[in-house]
Amino acid sequence: MANSGKRRVAGSYIVSMLSIALVLVVVGVLAFIFLNARQISDHVKQNIGFSIIVKDNVNEAEIKKFQKILDTKPFVSSSLFISKEQAAKEFKAVLGEDFEAVLGYNPLLPSIEVKLNPLYANNDSLAMLEKRLVEDEVVQEVSYQKSLVQIVNENVQRISLILLIAGAVLMLISFTLIRNTIHLAVYSQRFLIKTMQLVGAKTSFICRPFVQNSVWLGFFGSLFANVILLAAVYFLQREAGDVLDLMNRNLLIVMVVFVTVCGILLSWLSAWLSVVRYLNKDINDLYD
Repeated sequence: MANSGKRRVAGSYIVSMLSIALVLVVVGVLAFIFLNARQISDHVKQNIGFSIIVKDNVNEAEIKKFQKILDTKPFVSSSLFISKEQAAKEFKAVLGEDFEAVLGYNPLLPSIEVKLNPLYANNDSLAMLEKRLVEDEVVQEVSYQKSLVQIVNENVQRISLILLIAGAVLMLISFTLIRNTIHLAVYSQRFLIKTMQLVGAKTSFICRPFVQNSVWLGFFGSLFANVILLAAVYFLQREAGDVLDLMNRNLLIVMVVFVTVCGILLSWLSAWLSVVRYLNKDINDLYD
């Protein structure tokens, strides 16, 4: 009988730990998304750019010199020079016809394709840059899609707001689930808790063993959750490694620490509230 009771208690602790771990996996996923939101946002904005159309009478050496100066500017993430010949080749591939044979000459102008620093990926900054660039004697015009820039920025802001709301809701749900898990573990000891109170034990003394057990459950649950999360990030990196660097050591450390702290704090608070709840009940209510 004693061994059966010990196995039952051990089983309940394992179930509680696994339940906490699964909740913390959700918390960890949320933390990981928040920590990488800036990187993802910057990656999207880095694909925003503009074309600098160069005047036809400017030779390639002058254009390359202008490009080198351009690359030193803080608003430039990268740049690519496209000659008249290369532009014609790309246009023919899209059009499917040799327009030079029809026209008798190449009407396209050389250009420099510029990818923006994410900080400058908005219409106000682009309008200011356009005004400055067209003043240069090399530049004929600056071309970019204003509507695309606006849509990208609006979507980034919208997604950030959705993540913030989802984060608040998930944290509330996580706390509720962990509290219910700890509450079930404390429920079987409710008569012992009330008996200790009736013989004069202080609240802190009664709460201490339950809080300690719950903290350990939260700690081991967070360890298990972190193993799952790190494995998931590793496999995700293998699939998306060419696009994003998800294995940023500092961000992963923050995620692991956050999940561990959440596991310990939420378990501690849940145990304390559960024990106090039974301390505040009348002894007749414990049979409900």
